[in-house]
Amino acid sequence: MRATEAIKPPGPPSRLTVTWLHIATNVNLANLLTFSRILLIPVFVVLFANPTPRRSLAAALVFVVAAVTDLLDGYVARRRGQITKLGKLLDPIADKLLVLSGLILLVQFDRVAALVAIVIIAREVAVTGIRAIAASEGIVLAAETIGKWKMAVQVVAIVLLIVEGALTSLTWPLHLLGTGLLYLAVVLALVSGGQYLANFWRQVAVKKL
Repeated sequence: MRATEAIKPPGPPSRLTVTWLHIATNVNLANLLTFSRILLIPVFVVLFANPTPRRSLAAALVFVVAAVTDLLDGYVARRRGQITKLGKLLDPIADKLLVLSGLILLVQFDRVAALVAIVIIAREVAVTGIRAIAASEGIVLAAETIGKWKMAVQVVAIVLLIVEGALTSLTWPLHLLGTGLLYLAVVLALVSGGQYLANFWRQVAVKKL
């Protein structure tokens, strides 16, 4: 090469390269935990679709493991700086699919009142809609503390109601405990849903949208 010959700058990366870089960015431990939660949901449904004592215990174990991944993926994402748009999208979807799957099956087996499930499902749909609208306007709605408590109470309530037919030797009123916690979750769901709505309208007023 001649000394006077200019060195050409490298061209833009190919579409394939960009695609692989995007995939590599989203393949991390936090997102893998979220994916695992989604994959555990059909396993839980298959086990609890025919709730014999053994299958109920197995379904409860799968449900608990899936719920624990909800705690782990958020912790790992923050700890390792692995917060991605894909993770932000999939994490709440996985949570809702897990809880709603449990509620619907419990309604089918007459362990949860249909009205309770409808209220919780309606709240989840409404909050998801509010967050989607907020995101389209550049508004970030952080998860409320009460909403996190709601999720924890829901998980405990659902697990108690799943195993109530399997742990008949226990003297604890599992159905009563589970139902009471689920009603508490309904109250927390309505309060946190109201907080989301109030926060949304507050930011809309600030931005004058």
